[in-house]
Order: sequence, then structure tokens, then C-alpha cells
Amino acid sequence: MGSLRPFVLDDLFRFNNVNVDPLTETYGFNFYLSYLINWPEYFQIVEHPAGPIMGYIMGKSEGRNDQWHGHVTALSIATEFRRIGLAGRLMEGLEQISEEKRTFFVDLFVRVTNEVAVALYKSLGYVVYREIINYYGGASEENAYGL
Repeated sequence: MGSLRPFVLDDLFRFNNVNVDPLTETYGFNFYLSYLINWPEYFQIVEHPAGPIMGYIMGKSEGRNDQWHGHVTALSIATEFRRIGLAGRLMEGLEQISEEKRTFFVDLFVRVTNEVAVALYKSLGYVVYREIINYYGGASEENAYGL
């Protein structure tokens, strides 16, 4: 089904197949690099046995004093590998890392119109706790749910 492993620098040149989806936020090289440097344990990929990257998750821990939580910055699965449980597997890994860091919860933002992703997160036990107006910019601004 694919192996879960830490994201490495060379993967920045190999994961374009995952980011072609219009619902996936694509960031600049420096943004990905900052996550790789600052929160490497939260940056994971699933790699197909034949080599292509099937999906990835990028996150971090944030907070202050003793009030820390995990945060999912990006989760994306390549179109041809969807609906086989990879997103749940990546979320489980990020939640485990957050648990080991003794964070209180994990949060994320998702486009209101991304009904498949909203359903996935709800099936994993996440709940919508707020809606952020125009969270996503670009040609057509879009609201996000905070889960």
C-alpha cells in the first residue's frame, strides 16, 4: 500500500504530482523548507513501492508555556491514490507525534467547499468549531472551517 516515512529535502523535487489538485494549497520552496527544518517529525510522506509519492502531511506544534497543540498545515493525496485510507493513516501519524509531545489537541483548517475532506475529518472525530471568512485568498476567496 505504500510506506510512511519522514519527508526529506529531495522530496521537494518529487511531490508535484500530489499538488496538482486545485484544492491543495501549494506553497513556496522556503515555506516547505521551514517546516522541514523546524518540525521535521510532523512532515511525513507515503511513498509507493514503485517510487512515486502518494501523499504527504505537513504540520507543527504551536502554543506557549504548557498550552501546546498540534496543527495540520497541509494534507494531500495524489488523485490516483485517493479513497484507500492514506489520509487517515497520515493523520494518525501526526496525532501520535502530537501525543508524544503531550499536546492537548490537533487542529486544522479546510475549505468549506471541500466536502470530501470535511467528511473525512469528521469521520476521524474532528468537529467544526468555527468558520473563518475569506481564509483562502486567490482568484476567488473562500471560507474555511476550523476543526
